[in-house]
Amino acid sequence: MIVCVIPRLLPKKISGLALWPLLIVRDRNKKHNEVFINHERIHFRQQLELLVVPFYFLYIIEFFIRRIQYPNWNEAYRNISFEREAYANEKDLDYLERRSLYKSLCYLNKLR
Repeated sequence: MIVCVIPRLLPKKISGLALWPLLIVRDRNKKHNEVFINHERIHFRQQLELLVVPFYFLYIIEFFIRRIQYPNWNEAYRNISFEREAYANEKDLDYLERRSLYKSLCYLNKLR
């Protein structure tokens, strides 16, 4: 993982973006936030499992589906299965050590 601090690249709503192998962050302090870094590492694992490009394709497709379900942008984003897994486990710093393959599929049908 290569962490790049590029404040002007991301909109203010977005504090970080995992684009294998880069983690782009708005704020330099995020580089030292263990929970934030763990959240993004979960995304890296998801990306690797799906061979990176299909991950982005599925992520975008699911976002549009969630956007139909939830008129609120943030609610749609938070209900993407990849995000639900990352948010549910970001505080568990050992999560990736015991995470099973394709675990994000378990979050596909769960709605908030």
